[in-house]
Amino acid sequence: MVQTSDLPTPCKDPSDLALFVCKFVSQSSQPLTYIQKLQSELTLAEQKKRRKTSGIWEEMDQVETDNGLKGRCKYCKQLFAYSGKGASTSHLWRHVGSCLQRKLHTSSQQKQPTIPFQPSNQSVNPFIAPGARYSNEKMREIMATAIMVHEHPFNIVEDEVWMWGFQYANSEFQKISRKTARSDCLAIYEAEKKQLKALLQGVSKISLTTDMWKSAHQVAEYMVITGHFIDAGWNLQKRVLSFVKVPAPRRGIDVADAIFKCLKAWGIENKVFSVSVDNASYNDSCLRALKDTLSLSSSLPLGGSLFHVRCCAHILNLLVQDGLGRIRDIIHNVRESVKYINYNDSRLKAFCDVVEQKRLKEKKLIIDCPTRWNSTYKMLSTALKFKVVFPAYKEREPHYNYAPSEEDWNKVEKICKLLKVFNLATHVISGSEYPTANLYLPEVWRVKQVIDNAIEDDDFFITDMASSMKEKFDKYWGECNMLMAIASVLDPRCKLYVVNYCFPLIYKPDYVASENVDKVVSSMKTMYDEYIGMYKGETTMGNELVNASNNSPVNVSGSSIVTGFDQIMTIVREKQAIPPMKSELEAYLEEGVYIPDGSSNSFSALECGIRVYIQCWW
Repeated sequence: MVQTSDLPTPCKDPSDLALFVCKFVSQSSQPLTYIQKLQSELTLAEQKKRRKTSGIWEEMDQVETDNGLKGRCKYCKQLFAYSGKGASTSHLWRHVGSCLQRKLHTSSQQKQPTIPFQPSNQSVNPFIAPGARYSNEKMREIMATAIMVHEHPFNIVEDEVWMWGFQYANSEFQKISRKTARSDCLAIYEAEKKQLKALLQGVSKISLTTDMWKSAHQVAEYMVITGHFIDAGWNLQKRVLSFVKVPAPRRGIDVADAIFKCLKAWGIENKVFSVSVDNASYNDSCLRALKDTLSLSSSLPLGGSLFHVRCCAHILNLLVQDGLGRIRDIIHNVRESVKYINYNDSRLKAFCDVVEQKRLKEKKLIIDCPTRWNSTYKMLSTALKFKVVFPAYKEREPHYNYAPSEEDWNKVEKICKLLKVFNLATHVISGSEYPTANLYLPEVWRVKQVIDNAIEDDDFFITDMASSMKEKFDKYWGECNMLMAIASVLDPRCKLYVVNYCFPLIYKPDYVASENVDKVVSSMKTMYDEYIGMYKGETTMGNELVNASNNSPVNVSGSSIVTGFDQIMTIVREKQAIPPMKSELEAYLEEGVYIPDGSSNSFSALECGIRVYIQCWW
């Protein structure tokens, strides 16, 4: 057994552990046990040396700098003064409480559930409850639900074969008539409407989209109104509020009356934030009349300047239609070529044989829907991959007369490069299961960049087409789109950086872009003040006068005398009692942008704590 007095003195520096072990091994016949014990003691000593009693060091790191010891935030990497053990950490706690990056990181760990537009698990039967017995009332509810989901006629419940199947499954099943089925469907509709109305009562603001729809087999036109809102649980919701027939003559005032009637029925006429419509001429007069009506009972944000929103996807559609109109004959030839080849198996087989000879990987052509430009783009971009096949196929098919020329394919190729950007932008801003307003400005900037580059092209065909697109762009986006800009600033990844970068390209000359940036900042401050006044209350001058009169001296006659000096001194006392502080908006704009982990596609404004700053103004 080795005596303690015989052991070499343990080193204080762990780097000398190897030397100490060598000396000990030369003296000890049982070295391993003591080495393990010593390593354990050294590890505990190091841990004890590093242990911090303050909880701030769960949020901060101590780092050595040229200026001495500093505290560094784990989230925003900002450095703070720290003089070592026993020093005050109050300033560190203040930063942790206001650090945006920390708030975003904390909330991002709490994954928000997906938007429940569809059942989360369709394999689970929602009508089955454990231990529940058969009920004819529940069976009628299931049948009514099936009728509405699959758009069956009411008389399907009178079909004998179906009823035999239900009676075989359960002898207690009772048949119903189509009138009863109709009544059950209406009862479910009323119950769902009541539930939605209760949900809307807890909504502070709601945005609407509306469009007209005309049946191909009827003269009547219908209008659909959809509400988009964030519920009390910060889940993005979308609900169809109305689908009604609009009687002739369908003027703007008639459409406005139909929309207001819908809002009144749901009890949300005082909660409307904005209405998005296409660029039909009657929509301008419609929203002017609707804004005037709603302004009588409630105040719209920024005096209603954000109320009328032009559909961004519809504007992109107008720009694209100008481009496609220049190659209308080429599109016709490509469309007819696809129809001709897909007409029967023999033609398709002959085309596939040529494809194999050319050693192309693509195997299939697609036909477009003429009323949807993005499908036309997909048809052209797919056909472009087979441009070397069509001339060879024409030699084998004497009756095929639609093959585009080489010049035609060059035009298609250049247009497809333009349309690729438009197609991606339309896909991004047309989403319904995630916020899109904050994505508009970067996509509009990219479209403008592509158009400007096309104008500088050497090909007169592309230059002429891009010039026509630019006229449409300036018509609809020539003025500052305030809603698009504010939504971008409220994205913590963008703030004012994206506005300052995109505006000089979209709005020229530079002084116009600078003026528009100032308008955005001014509008945000005004909007912030409006919401502060709405939810937190404002101190009126009347209250100041009352306070001043209460604190003023009383003359011998007993009447109060409030002088101008008294009022000024009251204001001074209030200002001195409460030191000036930056508003949450100013603090938000001055802090750095949020850099999310991973790709931007996984980012959601509703998931990462942005409500900490904008809950009062969204």
